[in-house]
Amino acid sequence: MAERLRDSFGPEVIEWIASGLERAVPQFDRETFVTDCGAGFDDLELMERGRRIADVMADHLPGDPHVAVPMVAASLDPVDPELRGMAPFRYLPHVLFVGAHGLPAFEESMAAQYELTKRFTAEFSVRPFLVAHRDATLARLHEWAADPDPHVRRLVSEGTRPRLPWAPRLREFVADPTPVLVLLELLKDDESDYVRRSVANNLNDISKDHPDLAVEVAGRWWADGDAQRRNLVRHGLRTLVKRGDPAALAVLGHARTDHVEVVATFVEPEAVRIGGSVRAGITLVDVRGPGSGPDERTAVDFVVHFVKANGSTSARVFKGGVRDVAGGAEATFTRTVSLAQLSTRRHYPGLHRVEAQVNGRRVPVGEFELLAD
Repeated sequence: MAERLRDSFGPEVIEWIASGLERAVPQFDRETFVTDCGAGFDDLELMERGRRIADVMADHLPGDPHVAVPMVAASLDPVDPELRGMAPFRYLPHVLFVGAHGLPAFEESMAAQYELTKRFTAEFSVRPFLVAHRDATLARLHEWAADPDPHVRRLVSEGTRPRLPWAPRLREFVADPTPVLVLLELLKDDESDYVRRSVANNLNDISKDHPDLAVEVAGRWWADGDAQRRNLVRHGLRTLVKRGDPAALAVLGHARTDHVEVVATFVEPEAVRIGGSVRAGITLVDVRGPGSGPDERTAVDFVVHFVKANGSTSARVFKGGVRDVAGGAEATFTRTVSLAQLSTRRHYPGLHRVEAQVNGRRVPVGEFELLAD
């Protein structure tokens, strides 16, 4: 069984945080702090563990955030670029403390987040400041968009994501993402792929609520963009592409035409047990004759309508591929889909329908019977 995230965030994290606070806080009661943090700790999930420690930090630090937040910042270890995987999560409680208790101390909290995001990420803590101190926080993020540290620049795009996972939505930016787009414009050509990928994720968030606006921005970025920016646009439009949005597909050069026709499809095997896999395929032909025009840029995704526990179905899109199809030529696209039971997707017996999405146009491919294991 795969290790759960919380298993990498155990009592040793409490001890490490206590050591840092002991250095920074006069007369810090380490023993009581560790005891208070550990009460019921084993029953908590990762984010709950982080919040528990943050709340206990508040109990053991001065009540004035102008004093307490600098103490938290002073307790941090030096930046360690070798920290990988779950190791940086040791700073999660510090981030949650600043987000929950630092709002009255804007300058001290922004300084703390500037340091924290170099070690972990302040994307969770900066969001309350975007709500409570919107203009001041946006102004600071505008400055940070030019910071030499890519972790700080990434905070600008990641912290303003309207639908950031594991965090409350920024409802004002869900309604109107214009202030966010101002920041993304500054970062769309960032030298760091780490930052550009965050910009793409933010654009993808925006596309879920404002598809037309996201397509308009993506079209401008694509028109004069280099390969790196176009990769950003592809990633930023991924949700719209999966939905078969014609405007998003057109930005990427996948115009819906009648030139490409289906000549063959398959789904194999016709019956498979839970835990196995199924392979689907489609062969297309550009019916124009050779040399009749530019190659047809063709994007194919596969759509599997999974049976749910109540007998209804839910569609999930899987990438098939992108290919330039010349006039008169054929192209075959295939995809193998695992039917193993996952924590993120449970499978149930029944007839599963498969479609292909060809430049946004849905066409039937076949079906398979999923049997109980």
